[in-house]
Amino acid sequence: MKPIEIYTSPTCGYCHAAKRLLTQKGAAFTEYDVSREPGLRRTMMDRANGGYTVPQIFIGGTHVGGCDDLYALDRAGKLDPLLAD
Repeated sequence: MKPIEIYTSPTCGYCHAAKRLLTQKGAAFTEYDVSREPGLRRTMMDRANGGYTVPQIFIGGTHVGGCDDLYALDRAGKLDPLLAD
């Protein structure tokens, strides 16, 4: 399984929903809390081409986007293959 990174904030409902879906898929992920380490937000924004809202999700070298994007991939049947590559 590809490495998964997710930039989050503890009060973000979308972050919790994205992590819940990944957990349901059995996908391990590394979580970066941008509220605890302000420098991480800049790193996240650089990696996400300016995306500043959380969550920002990366699977392997692919920037997936946010929670809605993750769920859209799942509905389209594209998330499982992306996780498995």
